[in-house]
Amino acid sequence: MKIQFNRKMIGMLLIACSITAISCNSKTKDMQNSKSDETAEDSTAATTAIQANEVSFKDENGKDITLSSLKGKVVFINFWATWCPPCIHEMPSINTLKQSFKGNDDIVFLMVDVDGTMEKSKAFMTENKYDLQVYIPNGDIPQDFLGNAIPTTVIINKKGEMVDRMEGGRDYADPEIAKSLNELIQSN
Repeated sequence: MKIQFNRKMIGMLLIACSITAISCNSKTKDMQNSKSDETAEDSTAATTAIQANEVSFKDENGKDITLSSLKGKVVFINFWATWCPPCIHEMPSINTLKQSFKGNDDIVFLMVDVDGTMEKSKAFMTENKYDLQVYIPNGDIPQDFLGNAIPTTVIINKKGEMVDRMEGGRDYADPEIAKSLNELIQSN
């Protein structure tokens, strides 16, 4: 009897995780499908760099920030939403990671709410006492950045080049992540 109970619990847990993953993935796809049709994938790195430089976000005061204005800094961009359980789960570790770089002006953290609901996102950060500034997209986000799922994290080096893209939740308190970011900060 105990074995059946454990199997049932594992089965229900797997179903719940699958539903959550599908929900986060489908909401992101729906959001992207509602945007204007994008052209076929760009074949050159130069075009991708141009797109990356043109990406912009708005902060809570309505001020625009472009990736081109952040050249010379390492940029950590996390695409998330308040309704996404994996996004919520990884948020404390992102906050911890950001705190480990407190006072370092060579790295910028952008928490981008893909739903564009600034007030709801700010309330979420305040309620949870996170020191993470919220941004919303100010135009289309290149497919190379966001893809088809959230959370998605993009790391951009000082030259404005995407050096890493991670779909799905992570433990950003892992010392290896801070080490990698420090290496990017120290590079020219």
